[in-house]
Amino acid sequence: MKWILSVCLIAITPMAIAATSDKETIVAVYDMEGMISESGQVSSGLFDLSGSSDRPLTHYDVVRSMKAAATDDNVKGVVLDLGGANINLAQLQEMRRCLLAIREAGKDVWFYTERLSNGSAIIGSAANHFTLLPEGDVMLTGMYAESMYFKGLLDKLGIKVEVIHIGDFKSAGETLYRTEPSKYATKQQAVLFDSIFEQMIRQICEGRKIKPENLRQLIDKALITPEEAKKAKLIDSLQYRTDFITTIRKHYGKNTKFDRGYELPDLDGPKISGFMDIMRLAFKSRKAKKRRVDYIGIVALDGEINDASVAPVREEILRLAKDEKCKALVFRVNSPGGSALSSDVLWEATDEFKATSKPMVVSMGAVAASGGYYVSAGANRIFAEQGTITGSIGVVGMKFVLGGAMNKLGITTHSIKRGKHADIMNSHRGYTPAETELIRKSMIDVYGTFKKRILDGRGDRIKGDLEKLAGGRVYSGKDALVVGLVDELGGINEAITHAAKLAKLEEYETILTPEPKSGLEGMLAGPNKKDDAEDEFIRATTAKHPANLIRQHMLATPGLQLLQPTQLHQLEKLIKYLESTQKNSILLISPNFHILGL
Repeated sequence: MKWILSVCLIAITPMAIAATSDKETIVAVYDMEGMISESGQVSSGLFDLSGSSDRPLTHYDVVRSMKAAATDDNVKGVVLDLGGANINLAQLQEMRRCLLAIREAGKDVWFYTERLSNGSAIIGSAANHFTLLPEGDVMLTGMYAESMYFKGLLDKLGIKVEVIHIGDFKSAGETLYRTEPSKYATKQQAVLFDSIFEQMIRQICEGRKIKPENLRQLIDKALITPEEAKKAKLIDSLQYRTDFITTIRKHYGKNTKFDRGYELPDLDGPKISGFMDIMRLAFKSRKAKKRRVDYIGIVALDGEINDASVAPVREEILRLAKDEKCKALVFRVNSPGGSALSSDVLWEATDEFKATSKPMVVSMGAVAASGGYYVSAGANRIFAEQGTITGSIGVVGMKFVLGGAMNKLGITTHSIKRGKHADIMNSHRGYTPAETELIRKSMIDVYGTFKKRILDGRGDRIKGDLEKLAGGRVYSGKDALVVGLVDELGGINEAITHAAKLAKLEEYETILTPEPKSGLEGMLAGPNKKDDAEDEFIRATTAKHPANLIRQHMLATPGLQLLQPTQLHQLEKLIKYLESTQKNSILLISPNFHILGL
């Protein structure tokens, strides 16, 4: 299972960028709601099958805009309004640094929220004007994590899961065959939880100039009133939204432009009024753009590693390797891993890019663990946020045994084989002891390759014996820096700056590629047209294998719709585990747990 930190934050609804004069006073407004994407590519989940024609806002869009606001003399301040979006801790921490940079430039940061939560307290601590709704909710109650265990569900379906671990702390898969975590998983969760909680306490206290012991007391007190939050200096003022806006307008004057789309792309989706609009959109979506100036390419791997997710990322990295105008790659990795084979397929593309002598810098998102770390290890430099979850260097072997489910459905089988172990991956029965040893031996070989990739990529930057850092152990970005798994704490902005330095670029553009698309554009888009004779004439497959049995059972259970979004998300992970094991018996995937209340 995958470890995820969900932080309640805001997504932006920007308008088109307007040209400004040198004398114009600007206040950049970030009125956020919804999800902030990494790649800008839209995909629907099991319980959310609705599509959208809007182009998704990416984390790159936001931090690029905030960085520009810090250096633009016309921008006198920024305003943020906390809505109700989910944003991971790594994204939140980089945005907070961007706001602090705006403050250091002598500009105001105004922050408004109707709910004081851990997430709003962290980002609000960077503001010099932190305002809460007078009757707002205050839920600064600490951190709570939960993991869902599916053994009971699988037992009802007649499905058994056999899991083999290489590394005591490699706890991925425990949710499928246990009803509670192992002692190693419990210890690992506690260490990571302590690191994240300490970061939250420290960042809020530094920003608000309060003592850590006082904040801990408030957290243990749990529910407090907005007045108590103000008295404790967690916020600066209590105002209704109209009064807050009036205060800002009075502060800057009537000639100020409040720009809701400052240095942001137009997120309005394509206008479709007929069949010809669809045809034009399909043609546009398939057309690859050629760049005329030097640029740094930014490619995002967002989500589990499998054939489908790796193929477009791999293709884009290889394309950038051949593009003379692309001088460096920033690889944004936000992934818990997945298929060991697919991880190596993607690693090979990064190795081909490095063979061009162009620098490759990795920027880790919320999680870059197991296979996510595998594909990152070869970078010239790795940046991670303090709250990034990384490591999980280990291997998991997994097999779903569906014989019981088939019996319940009245399905019988007849088999024939030639070769002693021809049916080793037979899904109707478990492994024999001899087959278990064969699988374990194969996994040990994969584990050896995993460690070799790290040693080849990281070299003497690893502090101490790699084996003592591996074994499935998971680290926060802050702790990973100490042991040499990452090089520096920072986000995508810092990674871009370093990539430009390595490439000796003074003037350049940065481009997130492939270009973010709405859900409609994604459906219409096909492979980029390429005339280069050197392009690969055999390509990585993108075939998917749906786990229909469990998916249909879950969708037909009305009670599941009463679960929280984070719980539904974990149910989706169960489906993806089954889909992964249908083609891959060996996985590089990290544990999964959700921290609530951020």
